Amino acid sequence: MTDAATDEPTPELLEAGRLLFAGSADFTWAAPELGALPPMEGVEIAFAGRSNVGKSSLVNALTGRNTLARTSHTPGRTQQLNFFRIGERLTLVDMPGYGYAQVEKAKVEAWTRLIHAYLKGRSNLARVYVLIDSRHGLKEIDTALLDGLDKAAVSYQIVLTKGDALKKSEMDKRIAGIHAALARRPAAYPEVLLTSSRDDRGVPELRASIARLLQERGA
Repeated sequence: MTDAATDEPTPELLEAGRLLFAGSADFTWAAPELGALPPMEGVEIAFAGRSNVGKSSLVNALTGRNTLARTSHTPGRTQQLNFFRIGERLTLVDMPGYGYAQVEKAKVEAWTRLIHAYLKGRSNLARVYVLIDSRHGLKEIDTALLDGLDKAAVSYQIVLTKGDALKKSEMDKRIAGIHAALARRPAAYPEVLLTSSRDDRGVPELRASIARLLQERGA
């Protein structure tokens, strides 16, 4: 069997991913607190990451819509769980960024409670895509999130953002280090994806990964 960490998506999966995100994509719900979550329907995936990691930009790149998710040069602007309906089969959840020191402590604690409650209680959540800035790699605050995902037995996959910022040799070293860090984590999917919303590298592969996940779920 080919190691999943080195698998290239088949042309069929790439096309399935393209078609998945070529249709409608609409903002449907915002949940500032646990009691405001929408009913569970269909398959959900979530994007998590540090503030300013490029979550909203990647959502826009995936869907080919420059303004679907709100982007900002000011970290910490996403302060709720934002739900986007992708076609008829998928909901994508943009989670509040973590690790932004200038947001007041009480608000950070509220976001943290919301995130952890969502992760534990969402039975239709198929995978969390944890976005990591390729220039910086895994930080302690990221590993704390991974610990929580492992404990909650929520499947997750690492997606490196801003992949245009490093030379290939630097990127290869970064990916190898992350593979090593994930080796003993029970909920981690072994494939690390490299993306850049600036030049679209890795975006078709990420779409294919999500399409494969839906196929595995029978959706």
